[in-house]
Amino acid sequence: MENKYSLLISCTIILLFLSEIKVNAQGCVAIRQFSGIGNSLNQGELLQQGEWNVLTNYRYFRSFRHFKGSHEEPDRITNNTEVINWSHSVDLNISYAFTDRIYGLVSLPFVYNERSSLYEHGRTERHSSYSQGIADMRIGAGYWLLSGDKATNGNMAIGASIKLPTGDYNAKSTFYNVSESGSQERRPVDQSIQPGDGGFGLILDTQGLRFLGKEFVLYYDGFYLINPRTTNGTRTFRETLSPVLSNEAIMAVPDQFAFRTGIFKSLFVHGLGISLGGRVEGVPVKDLFGGDEGFRRPGYVISIEPGFSYMIRNFTINLNVPVALYRNRTRSVTDIAATTPDNYRHGDAAFADYLLNVGLAWRFVKKETSPFNQF
Repeated sequence: MENKYSLLISCTIILLFLSEIKVNAQGCVAIRQFSGIGNSLNQGELLQQGEWNVLTNYRYFRSFRHFKGSHEEPDRITNNTEVINWSHSVDLNISYAFTDRIYGLVSLPFVYNERSSLYEHGRTERHSSYSQGIADMRIGAGYWLLSGDKATNGNMAIGASIKLPTGDYNAKSTFYNVSESGSQERRPVDQSIQPGDGGFGLILDTQGLRFLGKEFVLYYDGFYLINPRTTNGTRTFRETLSPVLSNEAIMAVPDQFAFRTGIFKSLFVHGLGISLGGRVEGVPVKDLFGGDEGFRRPGYVISIEPGFSYMIRNFTINLNVPVALYRNRTRSVTDIAATTPDNYRHGDAAFADYLLNVGLAWRFVKKETSPFNQF
């Protein structure tokens, strides 16, 4: 029985770590703050039919290091021309188990963003722009593939959700020194801090865990967001910076992706657990469906991800701090089209050094049951 109870604690906490793949914008590359629907379920495998789970996550980052490809541009900081994004986001996720294997979830994110730059304000003074409010909501469901004795050594879930364009994708702020007379104007903020992207999307995701013995657990989690809409009608004003950027006058509605894996170990000291893994997340150069017109900053980040969690009864707190190891601002469609034998074009983007993720989860059970009966 002691081994079963240890297995229960490991499975519950590891599913909390799976919930933390929530992806943030990593700076100028607009990786938005959501994940596949199953990832937020957290105790999904342990929820019995009719039970609820509530999870809230807070995430923060500061991006300021500029990259062209994988090459950092340190002169941007030296010359005080770097773009700095500060991002705060809170997600509220509510899941429900229709059966022991089928679950549903609703996720509602809220964001507050600030962006400081020179080039967006006439290149003469540094000013900040702001955005806040509800971001894009997700509604979906998932299914655990194994049950009973087949799930003794682990399990895997697949899920799908619809991303709704509930976030403002034309949020405006004050920009200085930009009009013909050099005065201020209200303009849309940069794509990286828009609360939404303006498109209905389909998120396909998977998550799973495998018990390795000696209280170690392998976990993995990934998703791909399909955004069929090409552009959302929000003007960027990038065409005013250079004729080469005429294709980028309107914001694109890009796909995005993430994958995460690692090892978790329960320490069995008052519900304490630790993990170490890696993750990759990004925005592709071209979408799976739809056109490739409009403005996007494609790129991806590879991070190492240490984590910590603590569980007491039906409440769990989780802390993850992904630290960037490799950042790559890939060449956009415009970069490729505008390159000539005499002019190789490669746009840049700012990335964060690390993310701070804090999650709190509550499981609401139908009735008090012995933990030994849940496997």
